[in-house]
Amino acid sequence: MICFMFRKHIVVVLSFILAFGACGCSSLQSSVKDLVAGHLAGLPSQTRQAIIVEPLNHSNAKVTSWEFKDGHWQKVFLPMRAMVGRRGIAPLNEKREGDGRTPSGTYKLGLAFGYAPSIETKLAYRQSTQNDFWVDDVHSPQYNQWVVGKPNAESFEEMKRNDDLYKYGAVIEYNTRPIVPGHGSAIFMHIWRAPGKSTSGCVAFSPRSLRRLLAWLDVKQDPVILLIPAQGI
Repeated sequence: MICFMFRKHIVVVLSFILAFGACGCSSLQSSVKDLVAGHLAGLPSQTRQAIIVEPLNHSNAKVTSWEFKDGHWQKVFLPMRAMVGRRGIAPLNEKREGDGRTPSGTYKLGLAFGYAPSIETKLAYRQSTQNDFWVDDVHSPQYNQWVVGKPNAESFEEMKRNDDLYKYGAVIEYNTRPIVPGHGSAIFMHIWRAPGKSTSGCVAFSPRSLRRLLAWLDVKQDPVILLIPAQGI
């Protein structure tokens, strides 16, 4: 974990506030850059695309996209806004089913999905129908799995929703290998309900931002998403 530390050598007491005001912001920005650089440097060598989700406040987050090119990590798009769980991003390994938090950590971006026969993406794609479900019943043998046909479960999500939140999106491979009952399910990148509206644990984007990301993501680049809690990982 990279800690945020502010140490100022102030000679004149009356100048303390001004000195901190002048230097504090740059120190914070430097620390955040170091944090991001540290996460990117720790990725597997085969990973060439990364999405970083940094919390801003409550359920709002800043998203940056990166690709490894010419020997170093480079930003791809301008920062995007996203919404995370109504209770923010959970500390590492503390996400639980129904807690309203987005899991923290680094996860592969898996299957893209949507209602249309195809979408613009280089990820593997699967069309959702009214016969597709994702199980969130912690007692079901199908927990945290995409199921075709009536699930063997008490609770599950429809992959083709009436509100179009899943019109297109991608699976965040959280708690998938292995699946631990109760540690959280159905964590996706999907369309937000509205700006400022939190999720139950997913990462939600404006339709335009999500389309842009999906069109850029390429399974051959082994893409990942890094979800950073407020205090870092």
